[in-house]
Amino acid sequence: MPGESTTHDPVELSRRFFEAASRLDFDAMVSFYAPDAVWEGRASGMTFEGRTAIRGFWEDWFASYEELRLEQEEDLDLGNGVVFAVIMQMARLVGSSGYVRYRHALVAIWVEGLIVRVTMYSDIDEARVAAERLAEERE
Repeated sequence: MPGESTTHDPVELSRRFFEAASRLDFDAMVSFYAPDAVWEGRASGMTFEGRTAIRGFWEDWFASYEELRLEQEEDLDLGNGVVFAVIMQMARLVGSSGYVRYRHALVAIWVEGLIVRVTMYSDIDEARVAAERLAEERE
């Protein structure tokens, strides 16, 4: 969890976040977010504000699956607190024998070791362009 280390390396913190997600450790996951953080899903149009709402989203999302694994394929620190990541989700819905594979990207803004905003994209190229532009704007 962020409080356990003085590192503010956003790539290392992202790795720890996804480790917590793989353990379904919602307390640890939420501890990575600033109290007023925002989570936005571009494709879904959903936005969650604050740790409680973000935790509820994660709990509902994970509850849809009997099995769920998230793997980071790419994780780049673009500077100025901006991280671009490509995630592969492999999951099996509750009551199903089939598996779902979903590749998506996220753009996260980290400030003093906490996530202040995450935007999820289904279009990886769109996410990469948005992340690069955001890193430049935050200089």
